[in-house]
Amino acid sequence: MNVAIEIPDDIGRVLAAQAGGVSRAVLEAVAVEAYRSGAITPAQVRQMLGLHSRWETESFLRRAEAYHDYTMDDLERDIAAIRDASRP
Repeated sequence: MNVAIEIPDDIGRVLAAQAGGVSRAVLEAVAVEAYRSGAITPAQVRQMLGLHSRWETESFLRRAEAYHDYTMDDLERDIAAIRDASRP
C-alpha cells in the first residue's frame, strides 16, 4: 500500500539526509509506533522493513527503544511454560 503525506520542507531535508531518506525514516517511525502500541508483532516489523533476520529486527527495535512492558505476570507465565515444556 502506498501512502502520501505532507511534511514541512525543512523537516523533509533533515530526513532526506539520513540513511535511506525520507521514505525510509517515515516507514521506520510507523513500524516503531505500531510495535509499541501492540498493533504489530516483531515478525510484522521485520516484514514491513525488509529486515533479514529476527536478530536484525530485535536490534532495530532496541535502537529505537521500542520495548513492550514485561510484567511479573508475563515472567510467571513464561517460567510455567518452560517448566511444562521440560517435563518428560
